[in-house]
Amino acid sequence: MSRPVLAACLCAMLSACTTRPPQTVPLPPSPPSGEPSSLIGASVTDLRGRFGTPAFVRKENGAEMWRYDGAGCHAFFFLYSQDGAEIVRHVETIPRGSASAADTRCLSALRRPIS
Repeated sequence: MSRPVLAACLCAMLSACTTRPPQTVPLPPSPPSGEPSSLIGASVTDLRGRFGTPAFVRKENGAEMWRYDGAGCHAFFFLYSQDGAEIVRHVETIPRGSASAADTRCLSALRRPIS
């Protein structure tokens, strides 16, 4: 096969790849508004005292996300710096709550027993 024919074949294959419409994935619906008031503003010490050591921690751009895993649910705590201390500013669970982003049954199931 000559070079011009090979180049034409390659161009045809590449152009066939770019003519497909882009696939889009719809965003999931946003969670219901509202936060569990007993957890908003909680410090790192408070959070560890209530739930223990998180299963996963992610730090990014001055924020932290702590994840706790249970048998039937997961909780996500989003902490931001305020006056030099990290505090909880947002809480979500999977599954979500019926009236807010955090299901109180999930949070209760994940709490450490009081000793």
